Amino acid sequence: MLIRRQKGWEIPERETTPEQIYRNRRNFIKGIAAGTLGAAAAATLPMSRAFAQATGPNADLYPAKHNDAYTVDRAITPKGKVTTYNNFYEFGTHKFISDAAQAMKISPWTVKIDGMVEKPMEMDFDELVRKMPLEERVYRFRCVEAWAMTVPWTGFPMKALVDFAKPTSGAKYIEMQTAEQKDTMPGLKQFWYPWPYIEGLTMTEATNELTMIATGLYGEPLPKQNGAPLRLVTPWKYGFKNIKSIVRFTFTDKRPVGYWEKLADNEYGFWANVNPKVPHPRWSQAQERLLSNGEEVPTRLFNGYADYVADIYKGMDGEKLYM
Repeated sequence: MLIRRQKGWEIPERETTPEQIYRNRRNFIKGIAAGTLGAAAAATLPMSRAFAQATGPNADLYPAKHNDAYTVDRAITPKGKVTTYNNFYEFGTHKFISDAAQAMKISPWTVKIDGMVEKPMEMDFDELVRKMPLEERVYRFRCVEAWAMTVPWTGFPMKALVDFAKPTSGAKYIEMQTAEQKDTMPGLKQFWYPWPYIEGLTMTEATNELTMIATGLYGEPLPKQNGAPLRLVTPWKYGFKNIKSIVRFTFTDKRPVGYWEKLADNEYGFWANVNPKVPHPRWSQAQERLLSNGEEVPTRLFNGYADYVADIYKGMDGEKLYM
């Protein structure tokens, strides 16, 4: 008799989004991009499936080809939840900053690559993104605040950016920096925060196959509140590591000290890997609340991605899986 053992990353089938529903949505978006569906057709669809046409110089890149290797068995969080419940302290310390973030200027957007590389460079985002292999991947996302969502990201493997940058052999880390727009980001006036927002990864973490630079979600370019035009996605780490609106990648031999680590290194450390056995100093991490429906479910080690990343941290003290 064949006995099927449930894998650590699986959840009950009743909680998943039927593939046909998600595929139909993607086909609808493609139809809009191709001009084969009119406004009247869009008006007949439910709001959850009627998405605005992507605009901007890179709109033709979306939706990108879906990579089935990274599809997970969890319901995709409704787009409206993901785009209206956001941490972005440059626009406010509450979750509902989506309106305020629309003031951010994302075109033109210059990306700087410097530090320990063969040739430092500055490049317009529109040019950079066309040099990268875009695809869609569905990942779980786990915030250190114990809420979670599941998102279809569009972007490219960070390894592609590393290869493009040509780091020298001594580079051990990549430090990333968020934009500072004092005229559009009111949070920058709060001088007690350690601006600019900085985060970093080891080279091994940055070149792991899961690590992604996202440029879109739900088949469209990234909204500003979600970190447009490009942000980091490391699905096995807590969300504060996933730095938004990146303007600089610096290759270095010195470990970066992130924004939140500067504020409270006993709560928000460099590693920040999801670990249900290591509580935050002020709350448990054993459970997480799904943003889609408010349900409480068990947290998984490395957010369910242990098969991809556990070897990186072999021999490390268990506490450091979080810190």
